[in-house]
Amino acid sequence: MVVVMALDATDADIAAVVATVGVAGGEAFVSRGLNRVIVGLVGDVEQFDSLNLRAMAGVTDVVRISVPYKLVSREHHETRSTVHVADVPIGPSTITLIAGPCAVETYDQTLEGALMARSAGAAVLRGGAYKPRTSPYAFQGLGEEGLRILAEVGEKTGMPVVTEVVSANDIAVVASYADMLQVGTRNMQNFTLLQALGACNKPIMLKRGMSSTIEEWLMAAEYIAQRGNLDIVLCERGIRTFDPTTRNTLDISAVPIVQRLSHLPIIVDPSHSGGRRDLVMPLTSAAIAGGADGVIIDVHPRPETALCDGPQALVTEDLPALANVVSSFAKVTGRTVALTRQPEVV
Repeated sequence: MVVVMALDATDADIAAVVATVGVAGGEAFVSRGLNRVIVGLVGDVEQFDSLNLRAMAGVTDVVRISVPYKLVSREHHETRSTVHVADVPIGPSTITLIAGPCAVETYDQTLEGALMARSAGAAVLRGGAYKPRTSPYAFQGLGEEGLRILAEVGEKTGMPVVTEVVSANDIAVVASYADMLQVGTRNMQNFTLLQALGACNKPIMLKRGMSSTIEEWLMAAEYIAQRGNLDIVLCERGIRTFDPTTRNTLDISAVPIVQRLSHLPIIVDPSHSGGRRDLVMPLTSAAIAGGADGVIIDVHPRPETALCDGPQALVTEDLPALANVVSSFAKVTGRTVALTRQPEVV
């Protein structure tokens, strides 16, 4: 059960609902989005019905929800949501291109990658400072120095930045540099991290676990939402299957399924799913044609020397085609290409 608060509900109104639920033996979790505040209730539903919560000040509605992912479901919120990364929207009316180097290696490499991304029409800059890898001997990222470089380059090129956080202990430092925090496939069910991100005031990109069902993915998003953060963007990045031809198998069907089940925006990662440069463009086309709200793509000025995932990175000559795909599908689907309003100062 969830309590939907009015837009003009005061902190005192919300606190009164929480206190009333607590007196009845239940728990209440306040989740704040850009345009709404929701109070999720845990406990005896019949007991909650007897409280007449609808009559309380600041309450718009009280809704019973049948699915286990209550706050992120379409049952709770019928219209699809838009999440803003600084001034960049990700949602049903736009196609948002997020691009940049998979890993921050040096300032110059990150700046070159950012300029490549912006030339293709990217509105958000991606780059990894913490890189959890399969091998402990692989490049693990520059840590806070990488965050500093990414933030400087983002400011210089006029793009908000998204980067991965791998530990609850790192949330504060990552959030101090980044405009959006990413949860990678290996951490999708790191519930301690997810709960801690619920208290973060930055939007979250939640990648699907490499072997996770759609319901498990939505339940992971619910962990974040239940603890207070409704600004979540889901990212389909390919799942592990029996076929070794590609790095992962991109589940295009996840896009319309998620949009039917959840109000959260969903984007696709064509780079990590295919794992090969020649697959990125066709997978991008498939993702946007399938209704994805955006794509996140690796670019690198010199992929042959990249410290991370060079074979999947687009290069300069690929960028006009990428820009054309995004703009062409935007016209066909009646959407606009999301742009940042921040000026480029390079």
